[in-house]
Amino acid sequence: MDSIKFYLVADTYGCFSNFAQYPIHIDGELWPTSEHYFQGQKFEDADQREAIRRARSAMAASKMGRDRTKKLRADWEQVKDEIMLAAVRAKFNQHLKLASTLLGTRDAQIIEHTATDSYWGDGGNGHGKNKLGQILMQVREELRRGR
Repeated sequence: MDSIKFYLVADTYGCFSNFAQYPIHIDGELWPTSEHYFQGQKFEDADQREAIRRARSAMAASKMGRDRTKKLRADWEQVKDEIMLAAVRAKFNQHLKLASTLLGTRDAQIIEHTATDSYWGDGGNGHGKNKLGQILMQVREELRRGR
């Protein structure tokens, strides 16, 4: 099976990164990137979510989302995969060029290749869970079926 690896926005498939500049409308708001949305959903506090939504970059939103001086929502570990799926769905359903790029990967395995994340990515050595890659492949299948 062919595989496609991505990580940096500048990579060939960098548009798959949550840091890529594709705004999403979700939950009645416009979020600058899927990373902004994902990081914002970690918090119960509306002011903290709004501060992340307004962050000047995906990297800034990511750093704010990792701030453990702020209280994470109690169910975060249970809901994070569904929140990522919602963000990725929104991104590829709202940007037709991205949907076309994703569909163009055919049946290739999609891998977020990074040594810094063994949950969303492959851990750099292929032993990570690659949850983001799995979600991208799920959304690709949904797009194929016209959902």
